[in-house]
Parts: sequence; C-alpha cells; structure tokens
Amino acid sequence: MSARDRIKETNPAFYERYSMLEDTDEFWEFIIRPLRQSIRVNTLKAPLDVVVERLKEEFELEPVPWVREGFFINVDNLAKVPEHSLGLIFGQEASSMIPPVVLGPKPGELVLDMAAAPGSKTGQIAQYMNNEGCIIANDPKISRANVLIANLNRMGVLNTRVSVKDGVYFARFENRFDRILLDAPCSSVGMIRKKWRFLTEWRMKEVVRYMNIQKRLIMAAYRALKPGGTLVYSTCTIDPIENEEVVDYLLRKTDARLERIDLPVKTSEPILEWEGRTYSEELRKALRIHPNDNDTEAFFIAKIVKPEGGA
Repeated sequence: MSARDRIKETNPAFYERYSMLEDTDEFWEFIIRPLRQSIRVNTLKAPLDVVVERLKEEFELEPVPWVREGFFINVDNLAKVPEHSLGLIFGQEASSMIPPVVLGPKPGELVLDMAAAPGSKTGQIAQYMNNEGCIIANDPKISRANVLIANLNRMGVLNTRVSVKDGVYFARFENRFDRILLDAPCSSVGMIRKKWRFLTEWRMKEVVRYMNIQKRLIMAAYRALKPGGTLVYSTCTIDPIENEEVVDYLLRKTDARLERIDLPVKTSEPILEWEGRTYSEELRKALRIHPNDNDTEAFFIAKIVKPEGGA
C-alpha cells in the first residue's frame, strides 16, 4: 500500500486537509518515512574536531548543512554510543537545530526559552553562549521540567535556571530579554516520522486549540522582548493556522517585523492564503520546511525583531 493510501486510510480528515498544502507522492512518503538519526556535538564538553574524529573511527558521519555541530550518524540506538551518555553528543533532529542557529544568542545575554523541554535547543543555545550570560528555560509541566533538568545536567549547561510556569507569565517582564525562543507546543505533524500516534490521534479541534495557545504565547514573548531583540517562533508542524496565522496575528497586533533567514536549507513556499484568509507578505521571510525538502522533520521558523524605540 502506498504512503498516500496508508495515510488516507488511517486519518481521512488529515489527508484531506494537508493535500491542500502539497499533494505529491513524495510529500506523503516523507511524512511517514522513519527519520534519519542525527546528533549535535556538545562543544561545552569537548572541542568539535576531537569528538568528530573519535566518532568517525566507528561511525559514518554526514554533516548537517545548516549547523556546524550537527551530523547524521549511522546508528540505530544512541544508547550504544558512550559519547551520548557522557553528554559529548546529544540526539537531536536535524531541522530542530535550526531555531537556535536563527536565534543567534551571544555570551552574556539574557535569553528566554519559553517552552524548553526536553532541552535539546536549550543546550544548543547554552553552547552558543559558551555557558556565559543567563538562560531562563521554562516548561509548564513539572514532569517535563525534570527531564529538562536531567538533560541540561548531562550536557554540562551551567548558565540556565529552570522555571515551571505557563509561558504567558513572562509577559510581566516587559522589554527584558535580549532573545527569546518560542518553540511552541503544536500538533506535531512533523513528528509522525518518529511516532505514528501523531497521525492516528490528529484532530482538527486540537489544531485549533494549539493555535489559540500559540497566539497567547507569541504575544507574551514579544512583550517580554527588548527593543532591538530577536524572537524566534518555531513549530514542528505544517498547519498554516499554527504557523503563518500565528505570526500574522502578531504582526497585525504589534510593531513586530520579520527578518529574512539565510541558511543552506531547502524550503517550501510559505502560505500567504489559506481558507479565505490572506497573510502578510512579510511571511515570505519565514522558513516553511516540509519533510521531503531535506529528508527531516517538518518545521516552521520565523525570525521576529522588535524595532528600537518601539513598544
């Protein structure tokens, strides 16, 4: 049975909705094809070239084009790799390494990771900051915050405080953070390649529920951002109402503007019209990544800046 038919049979409403986005056999095949294993080398613990040299003795590594520390690796289970338990490498999906690269944090800055668990992106941010400055890594669920703390410990992250709050809480710290990552909770269509249940359990009403959460979070994040600061909004889903719709909502309500992202990554066209709604031309600057573009998870990334002297 073709991938298209499997998806149509498993969840007809899902198939009907996303065939309006892209309807190639390749698209459907990559939505469900198992992911390639990828890792990020953790330079907080050892120099990049030392770790890479050691891994190459045993494994085949293929560089991830858009992140210097990222590699595809031919191993079925990272538990077999001692460097993983030592925190020298961290299993991280290749497209999920893009938001911290786009965020571009610098040593000494104050950074908020608003929905941080399980912490792979937080560790990547700490790595770019050389463990200097401060990251507030937040997750609203205590169980997820515990996983976050365990992962940060394994990675040797020292500049991070973990909080357990609804992300909207941070709106009270107006104009405070140099950079904010909102890797928003979403319907996780991009993660079907990892877990089939994201297809079987997909419901339109959940997509709408997530959209409403995302709109609340992006407004709070923008309020907490310093003028001249950068906010990166990302999701691992393909639904326009969780992506372009949410960023368009922020653009309409505030003085936010988008910056173009220049990375060696293949992308699909951002959606500027959907279900009778028209979105800002600014959204052409966002990255919409479908699974078949680079053989990765699906992802959406927007780089948002708050003008100097703006509210």
